[in-house]
Amino acid sequence: MEIPSRYEPGKAEDRWYSYWMENGFFKSIPDNREPYTIVIPPPNVTGVLHMGHMLNNTIQDVLVRRARMMGKNACWVPGTDHASIATEAKVVAKLKDEGIEKRDLSREEFLEHAWAWTRLHGGIILEQLKKLGASCDWDRTLFTMDGPRYESVIKVFVDLFNKGLIYRGVRMVNWDPQARTALSDEEVNYTEEQSKLYYVKYKVVGEDDWVMVATTRPETIFGDTAVCANPNDERYRHLKGKRVIVPMVDREVPFIFDEYVDMEFGTGCLKITPAHDINDYTIGINHNLESIDIFNDDGTLSEAAGLFVGVDRFEARELSVNLMKELGNLEKVEEYSNKIGRSERTNAVIEPKLSLQWFLKMEEISKPALEAVVKGDICLHPAKFKNLYRHWMENVHDWCISRQLWWGHRIPAWYFGNNDYVVALNADEALAMARAKSGNNALTEADLRQDEDVLDTWFSSWLWPITCFDGINNPDNEDIDYYYPTNDLVTAPEILFFWVARMIIAGYEYKGEMPFKNVYLTGIVRDQQKRKMSKSLGNSPEPLELIEKYGADGVRVGMLLCSPAGNDLLYEDSLPEQGRNFANKIWNAFRLVANWEVDSSLPQPEHSAEAVSWMDQMISKGVADVDSDFSQFRISEALMDIYKLFWDEFSGWYLEVIKPAYEKPIDAATYKATIDFFDKLLRLTHPFMPFITEEIWHLLEKRGEGESIMISPMPEIKVYDQSLLNEFETVKEIVTAVRNIRKEKNIPNRERIVLSVRASKENYKARYLPVILKMGNLSSIEFVGDKIDGAASFMVGTTEYYIPLGERLDIGEELSKAESELIYFRGFLESVMKKLGNERFVSKAPANVIDMERKKKSDAETKIAALTARIEELKRL
Repeated sequence: MEIPSRYEPGKAEDRWYSYWMENGFFKSIPDNREPYTIVIPPPNVTGVLHMGHMLNNTIQDVLVRRARMMGKNACWVPGTDHASIATEAKVVAKLKDEGIEKRDLSREEFLEHAWAWTRLHGGIILEQLKKLGASCDWDRTLFTMDGPRYESVIKVFVDLFNKGLIYRGVRMVNWDPQARTALSDEEVNYTEEQSKLYYVKYKVVGEDDWVMVATTRPETIFGDTAVCANPNDERYRHLKGKRVIVPMVDREVPFIFDEYVDMEFGTGCLKITPAHDINDYTIGINHNLESIDIFNDDGTLSEAAGLFVGVDRFEARELSVNLMKELGNLEKVEEYSNKIGRSERTNAVIEPKLSLQWFLKMEEISKPALEAVVKGDICLHPAKFKNLYRHWMENVHDWCISRQLWWGHRIPAWYFGNNDYVVALNADEALAMARAKSGNNALTEADLRQDEDVLDTWFSSWLWPITCFDGINNPDNEDIDYYYPTNDLVTAPEILFFWVARMIIAGYEYKGEMPFKNVYLTGIVRDQQKRKMSKSLGNSPEPLELIEKYGADGVRVGMLLCSPAGNDLLYEDSLPEQGRNFANKIWNAFRLVANWEVDSSLPQPEHSAEAVSWMDQMISKGVADVDSDFSQFRISEALMDIYKLFWDEFSGWYLEVIKPAYEKPIDAATYKATIDFFDKLLRLTHPFMPFITEEIWHLLEKRGEGESIMISPMPEIKVYDQSLLNEFETVKEIVTAVRNIRKEKNIPNRERIVLSVRASKENYKARYLPVILKMGNLSSIEFVGDKIDGAASFMVGTTEYYIPLGERLDIGEELSKAESELIYFRGFLESVMKKLGNERFVSKAPANVIDMERKKKSDAETKIAALTARIEELKRL
């Protein structure tokens, strides 16, 4: 068989992905097998693959491929999210480049542009995922605004409204002036930033007196309707019942008292601006204050401000400061560090704003979702996120679900008459309801106007595990009954509340059960400076270029080797390079084995027979370890177990033991066992490295059309003999020690040497002596009762070994080495004795742990005695 000297991932990846697609291996339909289901966290429809997607989707593919090989009916549902804010912003920017303003278009005209943009860019990221090897059921590809999903969202809104859980009201919301829409609390990121604290003087009406107020936002002074102090603050008690004058606008406002005010902050006095601060809003309600909204939706000052109308808020800040300096109202300015809220989508500074919005009551509907995680029905991996989840769910606020955008699911509310409204599934139903509500049967559709706003993107995403199987429109269809609840969700911790918690809420509300059993929370991919990777920072590599350079398998391995659940991944190119090197290692090991000549007439050598026996047990242990890792969602650890099993055990030891002499054939029994081991290792590795494993699996032996490693069974878990494995670890130590002495004494590897063992042959476990003979290139192994003069020595366990050196013996060097070892073992013994002398440790540690420590003590004492005797012996020479 002619096997290329180098593995070429580009050719193999395209060939095998096409093969998988043509044979329908990713496709899933309900049958009598156990289902395994994952729904993809839908990426933005106009997005492109980034490093976070690479990590997340690699983990999902590993889980799905493994489940498929475990005999389950694996279904991975792909799809994209309409991403209201992000997509609308991109469409608006595109139109602007073409000289078109959104305000000059009708809603319908704008949506035509948005749909055209979506059709043009919508499939890019899913095609890119195929390059990574994602084994999604592409026939099931969905979009959060396709017909069934759109209909589902509207039905849920109407249902929740009819249950009294959705309401409309004026509330203080987080306003994004760049996107010109309200945001939920979870869509605001708070960052510590350097600001300024401005000390402003307010004149007391009718007196030659001033009140000093400290503020970070002098531009909002135009909206002040009171100044407030704490009733316990003696400095301001004399101002009870007085009024003060708002600087610049000369408006008289009351001086009030409220225990909310912190007497230690600033001057102990607060300016109260009910329309532009959530705490001021609460104080305004309690004290019946006027609310003056001084900002337009784009963050410029409105007519209500009275000054600087149409000027951006930050420019207005500077203008206000300069004006107050001229008027004598600005006392001083200090540097100040405070937390600034920024939009999660646009990074614009959030403006607290009173606005008429739609809200979902969260307190009662959230309770089953809180209980599910607290009780462990749904498991978060890693578990450290459980307390964070609990804290958020126990302090949940009503969800602002309306957005002032056109791209999205339009709110199904229709207004008529004097701003009365009905909520309905469609315009026809709305008209019938409006007629009934108003008693006016003459109403026509022209008398109704639908709400202009759309729903928060997350209001469609929270239904994703259900709507992926059309479970809202058809609650008892075959797919939802078979695939729901799904098994595992893989996502990022930063959307634990945005998305995960809300999906759990929706699951219990609409299916009466959890939407998934496990939530695997990935870390964030960061650069070596621990900055989150982003194109704006220029620190994010292009994923497809990485795949081209290192191969998809190399990139997958690189992303997973150092990314345990919940821990950030510090990316550098050495990671996919390590993955590529592993792929090359597998390829080269295969080439070595495949090019051996087999002679069926040869008997199996003893060393090969023992190596086969050991490797069989080693693979059984590896299969069990990997299974244990997956059961605990220790996916990086599972990969590392496979990596070490192949690189260290199979390639580093097993192949070296069985390798025939140069240009000599190998016996058939050993070769057959080796091919079987290779097959098992490939199947174990396949979920992580699908392409190279498929390539080699087809070269390993002749396969029929339609056969694939991805649908072959995972190696079975078997009981393994740990004592046999322990014995072989001793063999490794002996061989390593022999090789070290060869290196230290410059004994050529081709020169055969004698190894003497200070033990009786009858009591020595001789099973692996043939392996030691071959791997140490020994002429013989002899058993002796006494120490051997003129020899290098080493200990493995409590047994001494000698290699006669003759003239090569350097007594000074041997003495120094023995004395160093003696110091080490004395220190080791001291640490063990401290443990055993600790009553608390001895009383609480399991019996097997105590026994292990006592064995360590005994072994150390034996080694110390042997080393002491060796030193004395060397000193006499």
